[in-house]
Amino acid sequence: MKTLPLSQIQQPLSLEKSMKGQVEGTGFGDVLKKSLESVNANIQEASQMTEGLVSGQHSNIHETMIAMEKSTISFRMLTKVQQKVIAAYQDVMRMQV
Repeated sequence: MKTLPLSQIQQPLSLEKSMKGQVEGTGFGDVLKKSLESVNANIQEASQMTEGLVSGQHSNIHETMIAMEKSTISFRMLTKVQQKVIAAYQDVMRMQV
């Protein structure tokens, strides 16, 4: 039986394809940062629309309420994700090695 050095062993094609598809900067931290920025933008938009409605710059209460609900829902989702991450961290810390 002929043995091959480790340098000649090739990776499976599916693994090579998946590694080529990876883009730098798309880790968990980057996804989390983009999500936080999106939630922050939603909250700022709702705040600006509310201030505009109160000051009389516009009178479209429907769009203001939609923006407020959108920011509320995105913030709730962010809070749920935070709770899940904390719970996962606590589960990992409870594991015995």
